[in-house]
Formats: sequence, structure tokens, C-alpha cells
Amino acid sequence: MRSRILFTNGDGNFVETAWDKPEPADNEIEVKALMTGVCRSDIDMMQGNFGPLPMSMSGHEGLGIVTKVGSNVKMFTSNTKVGDIVATRGEPAYSDYYNVRDGEFVIVPEASPKYILEPVACGINCVVDSLEYKKDGKTLILGSGFLAWVVYKTLLYNFEAMSVDVLGSSNTELWGDKLLLGTSESYDNVIDLSGKYELGTEINLNNNALIVDAVGKAVSREEAQAQLWKAITTVRPSPRTPRFINAMYQARYMIENGDLEVDSFWTKCYNRNTEWQQAFADGVDRPNGYSRGYIKWD
Repeated sequence: MRSRILFTNGDGNFVETAWDKPEPADNEIEVKALMTGVCRSDIDMMQGNFGPLPMSMSGHEGLGIVTKVGSNVKMFTSNTKVGDIVATRGEPAYSDYYNVRDGEFVIVPEASPKYILEPVACGINCVVDSLEYKKDGKTLILGSGFLAWVVYKTLLYNFEAMSVDVLGSSNTELWGDKLLLGTSESYDNVIDLSGKYELGTEINLNNNALIVDAVGKAVSREEAQAQLWKAITTVRPSPRTPRFINAMYQARYMIENGDLEVDSFWTKCYNRNTEWQQAFADGVDRPNGYSRGYIKWD
């Protein structure tokens, strides 16, 4: 099947072309795109900060409708059928049609941006894929954006008694007096969503503390030595792990049951045929009031 697709060579732009989408394998479904989130990593890739990824991996925050089902699709989703609405982690979600492997999609109730689950699951994955948490300890989230809010709500959902601080400067109207501008406390768990602080020097850590590094931050020699002295454990949760599907299921469950409200973070919708270029431009410039944008197919 020939299908339109948006992709970048890392030269500062996304462009539109067509590609030959293969038929879905036995363990895959075919999805017609309905909505795809514009991720910060897409913008970084467009600007040449990493990659670029192959065309067949363009776009990963997908929501679509199932158009074909492989004969061996059964993991978690044995009742998948044509017409189901699915949130996907598989690529390329910037294509009109794309294939998704079994175990990389979740059936959702409706075609609503709140069910673009992949970015929500990235925050949840910082909790459910990191089993070393000191559940009765003191926890610090570095960053106060979309992912920080998801992480915060997920921590309280999973560990009701946990004490959680948030250090950041954005979304002050959301966080209120929960948001710290600085801290001299010492922490048992640190979830780093910013990469702006040295952990163990600028941020105090208790012995045997856990660092959840969600940004792949470079560590200085002094920082590494401080962490080594205190026997710090660092984990790096990834959406590429097979366990990521568990975070997607929890995302759906929390959103469906009102335990996590994410609608307000999707601040801009772009028409696939007429506004897709503006979607990436706004992802770079982030106009006033912009949090997260998504492209919508007619």
C-alpha cells in the first residue's frame, strides 16, 4: 500500500512523501492514523540533535483505528477486531497507515487526545518499570511539565504514603504551593526529568538512594564519585522495553477512572492536510499557552 508519511532528515524540517507500507505480519495489526502527538524528541530529531531515525520510525505517539488484524495477534489483545480504536507505541504514526506489533497497542474507548497514551505511559513507566523505590522514603521530582505531573500522580496512586516534592518553574498554576524553587532536603528517590542538576552534589541524596534518569543526563566525575560513595542506584526506564505495554494499560485505566487528568495538556490540534507544518513549527517555538500539540487526520 502506498501511504503518505511525514519524516525528517534532521535538517530543520519535516517533509511529506509517500512510502510502500508492507502488509501487516501475522503478529501485527494495520492502523489508520487518527491522531499523533508531536513529541519533543521529534523536534530534537528535526533540529539535528540526534538521529535522524529511519522513515519507517517517524512518529510514535499514535492513536488510530484498526483496519486489518494479523492471524496471530493475541498478546493481551486476543479480541482485537477491525474498527477498534487503539493507542499505539509502534511506528510510523506520522503515516496515514502503519503496522503495529502485538504487545505495542492498547484498545481504548474513544478517539480522544486523552487516549494518546504513549507520552502518558512514558511518565507512568518511570514508576512501574523502576522497582527499587524506597516506598516510605522522601522523593523528589525534577521538572514540572507534563511528564512530571503524570509521574507525581502515578507515585501517589501506587505509593499512597510516599512524600513527594517537585522542583521546577513551569505550570505554577497547576502545582500551586507544591512546587519548589529550590531545596536543601536529602532524598531517597529522585526522578530526573530535567537533566539540569547534579545529583549527589547540587541535590542531596541519602545512602542507597535511587535515581530514575528519564533524560539520559551526562554525569560529571564529581557527581559520579558522590553517587558511588553513597551506593546510589540509577535506572533508566525506556519505552523500548517489552514491559512498556504495562505502563500503557495503567495509563488507560487511570484516565478511564478519573485518577489522572491529562486533557488540559493537549493544548493545540493541527489538521493533517493543512496545518501539519505549523505543528512542528510550534513544537520548536512553543507559543504562549502551548503545552503539547497533536496532528489530527480527517
